[in-house]
Amino acid sequence: MKKFLILTLFIISTVTAFAAGTPESFSGVYKATKDAVVNISTTKVMKRSAHPPINDDVFRRFFGDDFGGMLPNTPREYKTSSLGSGFIIESNGLIVTNNHVIEGASEIIVKLNDEHKFPAKVVGRDPLTDLALIKIEPGNVKLSSLPLGDSNKAEIGDWVIAIGNPLGLEWTVTAGIISAKGRELGSSPYDNFMQTDASINPGNSGGPLINMDGQVVAINTAIIPSGQGLGFAVPVNMLKELLPKLKQGSVKRGWLGVSIQAVDDKLAKGFGMKDAKGALIADVTKDDPADKAGVKAGDVILRVNGQQVSDSKDLVTLIGSFSPGQTVTLDILRDKKELKIPVKLGVRKSQDDEDEPAGTPGATISVAPLNRGEMAKLNLKYGVKVLNVDEKNNAYEAGVRPGMIILTINREQVRTTAEFVAKYNKIPKGSVVVLQIYASGRSNFIAFDKE
Repeated sequence: MKKFLILTLFIISTVTAFAAGTPESFSGVYKATKDAVVNISTTKVMKRSAHPPINDDVFRRFFGDDFGGMLPNTPREYKTSSLGSGFIIESNGLIVTNNHVIEGASEIIVKLNDEHKFPAKVVGRDPLTDLALIKIEPGNVKLSSLPLGDSNKAEIGDWVIAIGNPLGLEWTVTAGIISAKGRELGSSPYDNFMQTDASINPGNSGGPLINMDGQVVAINTAIIPSGQGLGFAVPVNMLKELLPKLKQGSVKRGWLGVSIQAVDDKLAKGFGMKDAKGALIADVTKDDPADKAGVKAGDVILRVNGQQVSDSKDLVTLIGSFSPGQTVTLDILRDKKELKIPVKLGVRKSQDDEDEPAGTPGATISVAPLNRGEMAKLNLKYGVKVLNVDEKNNAYEAGVRPGMIILTINREQVRTTAEFVAKYNKIPKGSVVVLQIYASGRSNFIAFDKE
């Protein structure tokens, strides 16, 4: 009887402790924050051909290959509309949303919870982090705003709510927990997503992920359509770091002009390093900042201005935190000796120019970006080069080798390493992977089963 009583008390106390950490209701947080969440509708003007291309063999047999040219094909304009979410951060009408929500929009309309509508203009945007600022002129309408929390203090397992307009269902609230932090989806070298199981759907993009204190801890951004309870949000601390630059119109980041890869255990041993740390320079773009400073392929960057570089992604983040024109000191390991090299950073011009990690460490196929000189020499407009292939994998058996250029994967063009990783990871195991390869002056296709 005594043992039974102790067991019963233990079960009751355990259930009570768990229940104490579970909110009885999310209504208080919702009521305190919903008025600062907005509906964003956009209109984009698109162009398309007046008629689709005609490829039918019967028509070609009778009218020849130029039959399509006999029909007028003046491009016609048409409008498309889409919905997203956002939230007010300043009472003067400054609103945070995702870049993909407003990118290319000819018209942006913001709707408040009280049904007021305002046209909005773009203040600044950053495609790499998918963040954007827009602004409305509220006039005499009083606006509510949301406080920005600290995503570094947000813990895995914390309760959060998402408010937005999923599938056009306005001011929908869903609840869940923070499932993970620091997730990479292969969409950008600056990926650092917070994962949540709070339900997120198309239309939630740009809306806030809010903690139980009513503070924004992240900006809802992406989902994996094939999964359930897999939502991803940009940590609010990233927004806070970029706000001054976004208010100026765009985010300018420092740039070295190199392609980089992670240092694994074998490479560390080969370079005479005790630990597998730092970023290995796979290639240096001719006449760009790193090249002018004397950085060479094979160098391992250990520190930037005294800050430790743990891996290739860490280097991208560190360099990106500096502004173009600033001079940084790189601590480099070359031939088992450490050197200090000052580099005056350049400005990143496009996605293809970014100092970019080469594939995923330990991946089946590790790749690096092509620099402009290589593309010009090979007469290519896109592609990534193969750095390494797992010799035990089907890709190697099929003939994929280091030095080859991957142009497409399953007939989709590949322009960056992040794009290759994202497309490769989306292919289910057991499915066929078809790579268009450029090597020895010609292209061909290689197919293999993904393991």
